[in-house]
Amino acid sequence: MGPVSDRDTIDQAPTDEVVELPARARLIRLVIGAAILALTLSGTVFGDDYAFPFGPPRMYATRADPDTPVSSTRVVALTDAGEEVPLSGGEVGLRRAEFEGQVPRLVGNPELLGLLAENYLINHPESVRLVAVVIIVRRLELRDGQPTGAYDDDVLVTYPLAAGSEDGA
Repeated sequence: MGPVSDRDTIDQAPTDEVVELPARARLIRLVIGAAILALTLSGTVFGDDYAFPFGPPRMYATRADPDTPVSSTRVVALTDAGEEVPLSGGEVGLRRAEFEGQVPRLVGNPELLGLLAENYLINHPESVRLVAVVIIVRRLELRDGQPTGAYDDDVLVTYPLAAGSEDGA
């Protein structure tokens, strides 16, 4: 491959010439660097996840107690027989993490859960009759960071579907 430009040749001898920045350019860089450092330090001490990148994301910056229960949120539809049909595992176009971020909105507006059931039935027309959509938070007990097998389920909201939903209707 040949040289890209006249300046990009092997024949040029190296020079020891140093190009210095003007005093004003050095001052601007120092001020910007000091401002970034000040924001980062204050965000580390006083900030929260919403101050990112100047506040550390807590999940990486702190350590959880190994005996504190772990919460797992799921959204399910219930059938006439009481069986759970998972909706939060990508079944309606949303991943579990996306559901967890929307939980306060879904609890405040439970009618949105009906839209999730409709979307599920569009994608699964062979589905059995759905009678309700429920948001459940399971708190798994830990001992020394390991699951004990014990858990508590907390139902945040139950949204009954109008006359049940069946075969995409």
